[in-house]
Amino acid sequence: MHKILVMNPKGGCGKSTISSQLAAYYANWGMVVGLSDMDPQKSSLDWLRKRSNNVANIIAINAVNGHINIPGDLDYLIIDSPAGYQQNSPSYLSNVCDTILIPVLPSAIDTQAASHFIYQLLIKYRITYDDKNICVIANRAKLRSVVYRDLLRFLKTINLPLVATLRESKYYLDYAANGGSIFDATKTNIDNLLEDWQPIIQWLHQVEKNIQRNPVSVEL
Repeated sequence: MHKILVMNPKGGCGKSTISSQLAAYYANWGMVVGLSDMDPQKSSLDWLRKRSNNVANIIAINAVNGHINIPGDLDYLIIDSPAGYQQNSPSYLSNVCDTILIPVLPSAIDTQAASHFIYQLLIKYRITYDDKNICVIANRAKLRSVVYRDLLRFLKTINLPLVATLRESKYYLDYAANGGSIFDATKTNIDNLLEDWQPIIQWLHQVEKNIQRNPVSVEL
């Protein structure tokens, strides 16, 4: 089982969107996927309730109480963490995951908040790259903006990879309104969005080669 934590205490950075899209991707490849929602707003659980029976099944796991009950037959567990966190949450969550994805909005406020959070992980909680596979995803990014370049410079100083940059698109919201995702869609006009996700999937696939677990073969 590959346990993937999507985490950033800053609200509105796209944790639920990334969690649900990633869960839908693996589910569409026939994997047994659980989506654990720890956020009191229950955005991921609400998305799952709207999901049609005609699309790939994803197991809902209500973890709003702060504890994750993990079914033993999953291939993938995607953990949608809450905005903000209690004092011990990062250390607890890091213990139940193999991989940490940190979505960041390239804005001055969000980059500063992400910088503080990453330092918390590395210094206060002593979570190292050797212990966990950690990467950053720039969400709703404008590639030519000054704050995007600032984010790149910061990540370079701490040797933390920016795996992918996701562009802003109304299609994420349009599909989510009915419990769908871009990976459930058949439209060809979202090919550019699917291409945005290729580096994430490839990076995760490479990570899985280093995780001691039952082998799961997923092609891009």
